[in-house]
Amino acid sequence: MFRTVIPLKATMRRRLLTGAVAATSVLTVPTVNVSTSAQQAGRQPAEQATIASSARVFGAESGLVLNFIKPDKTADFEAVVAKLKEALSTSANPVRKQQAASWRVYKSPDPAASGSALYVFIVDPVVKGADYSVSAILAEAFSSAELSALYKQYTDAYGQGQNFVNLSLVSDFGK
Repeated sequence: MFRTVIPLKATMRRRLLTGAVAATSVLTVPTVNVSTSAQQAGRQPAEQATIASSARVFGAESGLVLNFIKPDKTADFEAVVAKLKEALSTSANPVRKQQAASWRVYKSPDPAASGSALYVFIVDPVVKGADYSVSAILAEAFSSAELSALYKQYTDAYGQGQNFVNLSLVSDFGK
C-alpha cells in the first residue's frame, strides 16, 4: 500500500487543493478493514494481522487524503461519510472527539482526470498517533451487521482508490 502524509498550514488549505490534485499521479485501492479490540478477539490470526496493518496514522502536523469515487456512487460515499461523522461525534473516546474537531471533507465540483468524483479529507491539525482508518472508526460505533453493509458501501464506491501525498512547505506567502 502506498501511503504518504501531507503537512499543511491552515492558511494553505485552499491553495493546496488545486495544486495537490493536479500534482498527484499514484493511486491505490483503499485499505478498509474492520477492527476493534473486542472484535479482534474472535478473529483468526491471519485476519488479525491484516487488520493491524491497515492503521492510518499521519506522521505530520496536517494531512490530506484524495478519494477517487465512482460518479454513480457519490451518494453511497457521502452516506458513509455521514456515518463516519456520527461515529466520531458520538464516541466516548476523547481521541475520536479531537479527530472530529479537525477533520473536514470536501467535494470538488470538477471531476478528476479519470472522470471520478474527487473527495478530499483535510485533517488540520492531526491527532498524533491516532488511527484515521475509516473502517476502524466505524467498527467502534456500529454493530457487525450494520458495519458489514457500510464496509461494502464504502469499498464499492471507490473508483481508483485513495492518494496520500507528502508536501514540504517551501514558502508561506501569508507570512
